[in-house]
Amino acid sequence: MPITESDILSARILIVDDQAFNVSVLERILRSVGYTAVNSTTDPLLVCALHRENRYDLILLDIEMDGMDGFQVMEGLQEIERDNYLPVIVITSQPDYKLRALQLGAKDFLSTPLDRVEVLARARNLLEVRLLHEDSKLHGKVLEQKVQEVEASHRLILRQSDEVKRLYEKLLAEQKRSTELSLLPGAMVGIEKEERLATHWFKCLWFRHPWLQINLLTAFIAAAVVASFQGTLDRLLILTMFLPVLAGQSGNTGSQALAITLRGITVGDLAADKVYALIRKEALLGLFNGGLVGLVAAAGMFVVAKAQHSPSALMLSGVVFLAMIGSCVISSMSGAVVPLVLKRLGADPVTASSIFLTTATDVVSMGMLLGLATILVK
Repeated sequence: MPITESDILSARILIVDDQAFNVSVLERILRSVGYTAVNSTTDPLLVCALHRENRYDLILLDIEMDGMDGFQVMEGLQEIERDNYLPVIVITSQPDYKLRALQLGAKDFLSTPLDRVEVLARARNLLEVRLLHEDSKLHGKVLEQKVQEVEASHRLILRQSDEVKRLYEKLLAEQKRSTELSLLPGAMVGIEKEERLATHWFKCLWFRHPWLQINLLTAFIAAAVVASFQGTLDRLLILTMFLPVLAGQSGNTGSQALAITLRGITVGDLAADKVYALIRKEALLGLFNGGLVGLVAAAGMFVVAKAQHSPSALMLSGVVFLAMIGSCVISSMSGAVVPLVLKRLGADPVTASSIFLTTATDVVSMGMLLGLATILVK
């Protein structure tokens, strides 16, 4: 079944931070958009017991806590999550902690001070993947049971009509397709299909770490784009507020296109003659989505710039609007093109696409915003 808005907003969320103020801020952010099952604790020693009892769909975990830090909490959670999938977003102000957290199983991270838009975007992205992951596992178990029942009577089926035989083959194909779909969430973050719970830790490190290094190198590309516009940032500091907004929106737009393309590749729906139609469709969706969210973002920029008495408020809002449209169009097209190119080159599009897509969306969104501001705002 498809994941609905109601499923996401009713997902079980746990906030873990030894500072009550930080807990209160996160609770207000999440509840402001309709999340209804938000729990919290300031005692990290209780997290494993709470998760064992409630099986949270998302845990927002502060790394730097007294008594028991976030790394120790994740080690305890790994013993509970036997399928090796931790629904954890870590919160830290230390860049050096991020790689270690990802290696321990965290799926994403938030930097402090917290940005409301970023918190909501990253929480929603992880919840969608988590709910799809759980739905795929349930669907796989149901199909596995059906296949076992069919195999038990296989000899009888062989004596029956060709129509019943085709049904048996269809069930086997459906189980295989379900298994491939269940592996998509892990593969998109560098988890190899061969990796299982019993796989030795060194082999797991061999599978995963190269993708983290590649991701780090591609992140440097985005950082270089921002650095090349340092003069513009020094002159228009207000732009730093909207860099994560554009990156988040274009990233979500590209991820949507990527998910549809990977699904089409996996289930065999994407024929060669449909590729250009898919790219045109995603470009059109990027245009309209970018225009609609661009209007809201532009209005936000205008209000903020006016509040800061900027003489270029109208031009800045125009820059945000144009940058949002351009980045959403290119990100949406990239979400469709990247996996197709990787497949053509012989690479696994499921494993590698997200890394290159993230780089493309960050470079395009930040480069377009800063580039337009450099040209248009004097």
